[in-house]
Amino acid sequence: MGSGRPITMTSSPSLELVNVGAESCLKIWSHGLPYPTVRWHFHPEYEIHLITTTSGRTFVGDYIGKFGPDNLVLLGPDVPHNWLSDVPPSAVVAERCLVLQFTDAFITGCVRLFPELGFLPAMLKAADRGLEFQTATGTAARPILRGMLATTGPRRLELFFSLLSMLHEAPAPRPLASAQHRPTPELYMREPLNHTIAQIAANPASDLREADLAALSGYTPSGFSRAFKRKTGTSFVRYLHGIRLNRACELLISGDAHVTEICFEVGFNNLANFNRQFRACKGMSPSEFRRRHRQNDGGLTAWPHGQPS
Repeated sequence: MGSGRPITMTSSPSLELVNVGAESCLKIWSHGLPYPTVRWHFHPEYEIHLITTTSGRTFVGDYIGKFGPDNLVLLGPDVPHNWLSDVPPSAVVAERCLVLQFTDAFITGCVRLFPELGFLPAMLKAADRGLEFQTATGTAARPILRGMLATTGPRRLELFFSLLSMLHEAPAPRPLASAQHRPTPELYMREPLNHTIAQIAANPASDLREADLAALSGYTPSGFSRAFKRKTGTSFVRYLHGIRLNRACELLISGDAHVTEICFEVGFNNLANFNRQFRACKGMSPSEFRRRHRQNDGGLTAWPHGQPS
């Protein structure tokens, strides 16, 4: 993938809300370009990131290097990262990457239960620097990740453990960030908008007003609006709707509560507006979403947290 060099980032990375979800231990998804999360960001979940098309520059911690198709990187919790593709700003790419995310609690529990996974702690610890695997490993991982994207339930877990085994047996990956680099989420969270994003995630159903959050963040309302869009790639209202609708998807999948109950529980105060927003993002009503999911239509999963399409 080419050589890289250490760097010092002057801007604080943005907090990304992953939301693995109550209905699954893992989150697997893909995205193209343009896309709001293509920015310098961090999150407390592990991530396996596979580039499927385009080439460009990799940013991981204090590292800058190059990437191309089948670039495969394992990232530890809170490691700042970004991939910038060398395409014109107006270019539209149907799929740029496949992204698999999982929590430390989940993987720690797996290691505790299954002695066969004893190789994982060392590999996951090394991922604090970002681990880049050889291109051939990325090529071999691609059908496994696609299989995970296309299925749910036990089959998805089976493919996940197959992927971990393959990474364990692959040629040794290359650490990206320098040995001196340490993720510092406590410092990242001092950035006012990261704190605001965390507050939205913790209280999505409360009466969140943009003007109030602007005042808490030390911004004027117009300054907050501009800064929030730069940070997240979308407006405050669309971001909040995305989080609330993502929670609604979880409730529709995991329980039998009536759609009206779910509407008010996730923070909408008008059923007609809830149905309209849900249909705009998912192309169907909440009831249809629940029905199709229960028919095990594997193509229906919640969108990345806070980023409705």
